[in-house]
Amino acid sequence: MNKLLERLIEKNRYLVQYGQVASYIPKLKSANPEDIGICILDMEGNIYCSGVYNKKFTIQSISKVIALMLALVDNGEEEVFTRVGLESTDEPFNSFYKLDLSLENKPANPMINSGAIVTTSLIRGSYEEKFNKILNTIRKITNNNNIGYNKEVYESEKETGDRNRAIAYLLKNKGLLEGDVEEVLDVYFKQCSIELDLIDLAKIGLFLANGCKTLDGSYQGCNTEIATILIAVMTTCGMYDFSGEFAARVGIPSKSGVSGGILSVVPNKYGIGIYGPALDDHGNSIAGFGILKDLSNELGLNIFKICGRN
Repeated sequence: MNKLLERLIEKNRYLVQYGQVASYIPKLKSANPEDIGICILDMEGNIYCSGVYNKKFTIQSISKVIALMLALVDNGEEEVFTRVGLESTDEPFNSFYKLDLSLENKPANPMINSGAIVTTSLIRGSYEEKFNKILNTIRKITNNNNIGYNKEVYESEKETGDRNRAIAYLLKNKGLLEGDVEEVLDVYFKQCSIELDLIDLAKIGLFLANGCKTLDGSYQGCNTEIATILIAVMTTCGMYDFSGEFAARVGIPSKSGVSGGILSVVPNKYGIGIYGPALDDHGNSIAGFGILKDLSNELGLNIFKICGRN
């Protein structure tokens, strides 16, 4: 497996020339676009890694999966999905123009920024308690109490987050946002700034692949019904406005972040973490997409794959 991963990294390394690191968050500009790494964990607990896999990076929008899980646990499906939809979208992740139309009464899904800000607001507790719930959940899933958040990235996001601020106040005006707008945004900026490496990320993937419980049984975050929803939302919405093509070409439920991370889940089989900060026009790791596409083909991981008869 390690040799396969090495080969796929080298095969797709050329793609970085066509991508760019995120620049709208100043602290993300310093990422090395040449970095590429992958880590896979299987249901027997085996770990396979290659490339730049032990370098820490902020999870950004990958945190939306954990926030959605906690919002569902705290409120139930009915309450959450009266405030945010379950539809894929052709909008960029930070768009809000449809939300301002009179016919649109809620964000399309929990993986775009507007929907994610709503789900973060639905996590119970004060704004400090909300963030601590997200952080501590990630620590429990990964069995890594050293995970924290990058203060410089958090402050950078907060200073330049005017678009998210506009989204949040619009949500408040529509009666969709719970609590104080600035406090909710503070949690949102912090959760995006949580920092980990690919082994940690793959552990989150395996947690989801195993029905939202760790392999050793030390932590169960939710029931299998919520786990199914999380994986379905990742499949239809996790790669922003590229989600449909990604599902067709790769067929692995995934969630990306603009720092270059991709969290991928093969149900009942693998948790996968990928890092490659050179992004495509949709905000997804450009080399990461290539690697996942090849990995899916090589190992037959496409969940939509139909085996034909002779």
